[in-house]
Amino acid sequence: MHNVVLNERPGLQLRVRWLRGEMRHTRQGVVPSFDDPTSFVLNIQSGIVATSLSEIAAILNGGLLKGSPLKNVSLAPDGQQLKLKATLHKGLSLPVEMVSEVAAAPDGRIRLHIVKLRVLKLPVKRVVESFHVNLADLIGAQRATSVEASGDDLYLDPVQILPAPAIRGKLTDAHIGSKTGDLVTVFGDGRPEANEVQQWRNFIRLEGGTVNLGKLTMAQADIFLIDASADDWFGFDLTRYQEQLVNGRIQMTPQAGLRIFMPDIEKVPRNAANRLIDVEWMKNRNIPPPPSVTR
Repeated sequence: MHNVVLNERPGLQLRVRWLRGEMRHTRQGVVPSFDDPTSFVLNIQSGIVATSLSEIAAILNGGLLKGSPLKNVSLAPDGQQLKLKATLHKGLSLPVEMVSEVAAAPDGRIRLHIVKLRVLKLPVKRVVESFHVNLADLIGAQRATSVEASGDDLYLDPVQILPAPAIRGKLTDAHIGSKTGDLVTVFGDGRPEANEVQQWRNFIRLEGGTVNLGKLTMAQADIFLIDASADDWFGFDLTRYQEQLVNGRIQMTPQAGLRIFMPDIEKVPRNAANRLIDVEWMKNRNIPPPPSVTR
């Protein structure tokens, strides 16, 4: 993938500057399918993926911290560091502010090293003495797999945070983007490859293996999903990709590959007329073909 905004679910977008990897089936005998995100795992060999901090906060508030006394979480960049504000419910409601350094942990998780922690705008040492609050209290006693507290560090597991399809890969760097303020994750040697393809068009390519898209199952896959616009990003939604197909244009190569020129998902009209050529059109030669075909 190159310059693709993946709409994972409402309120969550992944900005994929570059990604190279493999789709691996999750169940024996089941072909990886765009119509079933749980049918495959995405093994990232190299890539750069960014996520908005506000969207990560929404995931945390939406159930990832279920059972935790930490509520109303907000995230914002603080230079190259990450600032978290929230409310801690421990007998009474206490305002919490935490500033941390962001990095990749050796085990592939995102490590947040706490450099400043204030409750009631007091240094945490005084708060611990008065309210018996520590870092583990912020997460709660439940056995969470996505967020873990250890000493002065918090660990986030991106595999657990993101919805299906699951993502695997060697995380080599995590930081706050200097221009966007997003959380940027780097897999493998993603930076050199991303620099090499800067002038490439926006696309998703599927090559080799067998893949399923709707009623189409292609062996020895050769499919290019190409951004039909000249925008900086290609908006793609796995749950609505067929709407993009219907409003796009498909060409077959001499080698039986497919080149599919698609509009961004946000540019697909919700009330667009059905552009399929059906049997009723075949029965009446006086009905012109859809404008998308003649154009």
